[in-house]
Order: sequence, then C-alpha cells, then structure tokens
Amino acid sequence: MHRLLNNLMLFTFIICSSLSVNAQSFSDLDKSPMDAVMVRNEDNSPLVRIIYSRPFKRGREIFGNLVPFEKVWRTGANETTEIRFYEHCYVNGQPIKKGTYALFSIPNEDEWTIIINQNYQDWGAYNYKESADVLRFNLKVQETATSVEQFSISTRPAKNGAYLFMGWDNTFLRFTVKPDPSLFPEEIEVEDDLPAKTQTSKKTKKTKRFLGIF
Repeated sequence: MHRLLNNLMLFTFIICSSLSVNAQSFSDLDKSPMDAVMVRNEDNSPLVRIIYSRPFKRGREIFGNLVPFEKVWRTGANETTEIRFYEHCYVNGQPIKKGTYALFSIPNEDEWTIIINQNYQDWGAYNYKESADVLRFNLKVQETATSVEQFSISTRPAKNGAYLFMGWDNTFLRFTVKPDPSLFPEEIEVEDDLPAKTQTSKKTKKTKRFLGIF
C-alpha cells in the first residue's frame, strides 16, 4: 500500500511538471497579429493574396511619428508584407508578372509611394534594396470617416478587377488590380492537347466581389 501511494504521488508529480513545462512553452499573443487578404475570381480561383501583420494604434500618433515620413515602410509589422499575383495583372495601370513579391511603401503627408519589390522573404524593410523594385506608383492620401485602430488591408470589387485599400489611424489609400492574361504573351498558357491552330489562351476572369472594411 505504501509503495502504491508513493508511485501514485510520483506519477502525479511527473504529470504536473509536464503540464507546467508545456504551458511555459507557449508565447503570448502577438501584439501585431498576422492576417491575410484574398481576392478570388468568379470561378473561385485566386487572383491576389496579401499576407501581413496588423499593428494597433494604441493612442499613438502614427504617420509622421511611429511610421516616419519619407522612409521605406514594411506596410505592416514584423515580417515583410507579402503580395502574390496568381495571374499577370495591371496594378494601378502598370503591368506585373504573376509571382510573389514584397509590398513596401513610403508614406508622406499628402502622397505615398507604393513599391512592389522582389525581396519578400525578409524581416521588416531593413534589407530593402531599390534595385530589386519591380514597380512603383504614387497614391493620394485620403482621410477615413472614423479612426482605424488596427492597420488593415481590404478589398472591394472594381470593373474587371478589384480595389485594394490600406488604412490606419485617419489615413487610407486605394489602388486597383486587374488581371490580363494577354500581358507577357511569351508566358501565356495553352492547351497542349489541342492542335496548334485551335490553341487558345486563358480568358480574363471576372473578379469575385468581396466587401472590405472601408
């Protein structure tokens, strides 16, 4: 009986110790949690995906202070913001090949520069190199109706494409993404099992409509 009691106490101690170690191995919730935005075509195939982290305002002055003007920003927090195009697209009127890129920005008081860059597997914008830029365009700053507590990227439908919105504090910006398979014709996919004269490229797909937060 005494041996059984000792074994039971030892077993209880091991279980409690194990639970304590496991509990301590989990970190707290991220202060800037990761999120994703997905734009899909009407047939549910993906068009654009953005993976980013969402910092909070928490009573701070954001643009021009926490996020300095005239400096490259990761457009979020933590890892570099990643944008993937599943089809060749026009981004705010400029062509880009399908692929995965970084989404950087340079905030200013009245106008931002949006940057799509090749180096997406990184932390922040510390190793940003302008030589790796794929395209740049400028956007006018607009004022939100109410303050946005957490940095957010959202989407709404546009003619033959989608609008992408970025907003935080009292600031938001908007740009368009429109698929066009006729871009970069050397990379157009064809049906291999059809005779050469009847081979056709994929047609432009209508973008599925999603409502965003703005």
